[in-house]
Amino acid sequence: MDNILQQIGNYGFPMVISIYLLVRVEGKLESLSASITELAKVIEGLKEARYSG
Repeated sequence: MDNILQQIGNYGFPMVISIYLLVRVEGKLESLSASITELAKVIEGLKEARYSG
């Protein structure tokens, strides 16, 4: 039991920081994904306008 508590003490801080950073990055990745999807739609619209005109 003492060994488990010692391991939690040794690795707890890096785990907390890692989880915090992953949560922050997740939101930014979702925003980036939405932007890429919107950009793809705009590019597709420009392609259609170019070939139809």
